[in-house]
Amino acid sequence: MIGFGGFGGRGGEGRHIYRMHEKLIAFGDDYWIEDEKGKRAFYVDGKALRLRNTLIFKDAQGNDLYKIQERLLKIRDTIDIKRADDGLAATVKKAFIKILRDRWIVEIPDGPDMEIRGNILDYEYEIDSEGQRIAEISKKWFHIRDTYGVEIEPGQDIALILAIAAAIDQMAHD
Repeated sequence: MIGFGGFGGRGGEGRHIYRMHEKLIAFGDDYWIEDEKGKRAFYVDGKALRLRNTLIFKDAQGNDLYKIQERLLKIRDTIDIKRADDGLAATVKKAFIKILRDRWIVEIPDGPDMEIRGNILDYEYEIDSEGQRIAEISKKWFHIRDTYGVEIEPGQDIALILAIAAAIDQMAHD
């Protein structure tokens, strides 16, 4: 294990690791996501007092990247993640059937869908795309209470993966 200011995963060439907190934020709260060196990398702005709960996901310079917004009147939990131009980037849905482990589906309109499997409530899960693991979410890398890490494989949209983790956190821990 490689330590990065109190955390670290398997590490490895080109992997990106970010530190997040349990129940990332409540709608209406704001929060920074830090990289493995403790540098602020992304900002999540919780928008309160809206008809639908909304998170605005920004880069460190304050530019909007994604809007995370729950859908109303759905049978199962569903959150849309929209790009800054309001185009749909992903839809996160809880699977109807789960066998032993939590299972979520991420539908990507212009790319392959993703599957999330593991223990969501304990922050021990993986995100796969086309049968390959593209990210791992885990508390085991941290000694800090209420903190978990997101390790992302090279070549992935880091901001989108982190936005998906934030959406899963909201849906699973509300």
